[in-house]
Amino acid sequence: MDEALEAYIQAHIEAEPENLQRLDRDTHLRLLYPRMCSGHIQGRLLKMLVRMINPLNVLELGTYSAYSALCLAEGLTQEGASVDTVEIDDELEDFIRQHLSESPFGSRVSLHIGDALAVVPSLGKHFDLVYIDANKRHYPQYYELVMQYLKPGGFIIADNTLWDGKVAETEHKPGDRQTQGILEFNRLVAQDPRVEVVIVPVRDGLTLIHKL
Repeated sequence: MDEALEAYIQAHIEAEPENLQRLDRDTHLRLLYPRMCSGHIQGRLLKMLVRMINPLNVLELGTYSAYSALCLAEGLTQEGASVDTVEIDDELEDFIRQHLSESPFGSRVSLHIGDALAVVPSLGKHFDLVYIDANKRHYPQYYELVMQYLKPGGFIIADNTLWDGKVAETEHKPGDRQTQGILEFNRLVAQDPRVEVVIVPVRDGLTLIHKL
């Protein structure tokens, strides 16, 4: 997106909360790959989608700095509603817990450190909404996994499904497992009769999936 257009959008949507501004700045100062942070525009979109769906139980795969988890939590309106977020990198745990504790919505978030493929079955829950933003190589496995725990009528939001435009390229490097994972995920979802799907070209692509 053009920088001027992005600045215009940011000036004409809900302001980014101060705690998320601090979190975004801290992410850029302290963590590798800060581009992975959802940021103002996508964060406000996630909050709005949660408001519209009105879930009780939300699952996130890929916590990173907890920016998106806190946006999901901010959108919750039902009493007792919560977010379970799973992060495989245990070196991020202290950073995540610090920023959860500093947020007015952090108490709605439960952090689980480990491999999502092992953690999710152990939670003993079914979910109304799942946000997938973890290892792109495993998107197909994540999809098949969470469909088992997604309630009928529930939604999946998957990030990075346009993958810097690589999905539209005619040739792909055989060793590029991340691109291959996104391509296979997009094929799986498009061909799945259990769902309806749309890809929204926001940032790096958001796929919205509704389980019928």
